[in-house]
Amino acid sequence: MKGWKKNLYILVVSQFTVMAAMTMIIPFLPLYLQELGVTDPKALNIWAGLIFGINFLSAFIVSPLWGKLADRHGRRLMVLRSGFGMSIVMILMGFATGPWSLFFFRLLNGTISGFIPASIALVSTNTPKQHVGYALGILQAGAVAGGICGPLFGGLMAEIFGFRTIFNITGIGLAIAALTVLFFVKEDFNPPVKEEKTSTWQDFKKIASVQPIPFIYVVVFIIQFALIGVNPLVSLFVEELSGGVNSAFFAGLAVSSMGFANMLASPGLGKLSDKKGAQYVLIISLVGAAFFSIPQAFVSELWQLIVMRFFIGLCLGGLLPAANTLIRQLAPEGMESRTYGFSNSFLFLGSMLGPIVGGGIAAALGIQGLFLLSSIMLLIAVAVMHNQVIPRLRDGNN
Repeated sequence: MKGWKKNLYILVVSQFTVMAAMTMIIPFLPLYLQELGVTDPKALNIWAGLIFGINFLSAFIVSPLWGKLADRHGRRLMVLRSGFGMSIVMILMGFATGPWSLFFFRLLNGTISGFIPASIALVSTNTPKQHVGYALGILQAGAVAGGICGPLFGGLMAEIFGFRTIFNITGIGLAIAALTVLFFVKEDFNPPVKEEKTSTWQDFKKIASVQPIPFIYVVVFIIQFALIGVNPLVSLFVEELSGGVNSAFFAGLAVSSMGFANMLASPGLGKLSDKKGAQYVLIISLVGAAFFSIPQAFVSELWQLIVMRFFIGLCLGGLLPAANTLIRQLAPEGMESRTYGFSNSFLFLGSMLGPIVGGGIAAALGIQGLFLLSSIMLLIAVAVMHNQVIPRLRDGNN
């Protein structure tokens, strides 16, 4: 087996383990806050958005630093750093005594996080360019397969064992994934012999001068802002639709339906990106995600929400893998990880602001308003792709 394929399959298994572990906590994070003493509905909406989003603040700040270190010392090292670090912090979350301590642990987790972004950089830089779309699609399929199992098992185990136990299981899962990479993944990496010392701002200016990378960063931000902003509050919407019966389980089912569709669509859309162009897969997927976000604001039954989340998941399979494929194709030589590092910063910024803004909107207008906001933001991303990204890519190929 070729080296890049071996690494890909091992990292698929590791991504599955990481996502299964991490998403165990997603369905019940707002419910865990209730156990920690946050009972007022409006305060719960705001705390849920803050706790979910603050993880991404420190990740947004440090991601370019991890990218620079990866270009100097290798991407595999960044995967190991994040895997072992997050396993420790996740266990500590199970010992939170209130919303502020949980807030702090989520902030710390963001500082050392990045297993999945580092894996994406590792795969994309060790895979032949003509196969990058397919490889990233397969990698995402592994991650979302874990995202399917995690919420379901997390919801079931939360009902049986309680919320705190799940954090211990999550930490163990992250450690297993890091050990798998340590023993089985090999990286074809040649450290730079001599590299000019540059600041983060200088690196960003050099990368941003390559068109249309800045506009792809904007699209990545919008994707995360529009879709992730809804996630931490889905469990509260499910609780409303289900009448409070088995809320944790049904919240896990709603999240998993989107993940299952994502898993089904990612490999095929990744291969389509290699054949037809990642930019076209990206814009069509954005249109679909915007279209299916609207009906979620008007559902009256739980099954209707689950069906709409499934269709969103089909579109999600063509979003970030296609964006990452474009970034790999455009990244300056020797700055691949830094290019991904800045992309991750935009991704984390969207992941941070989405839940915070979403929590405020849900407190003021209701959770249904979030779905309409998502649709509007995704349509803005469609306009950016149509007016800025695709014309610049066409001009660059002529």
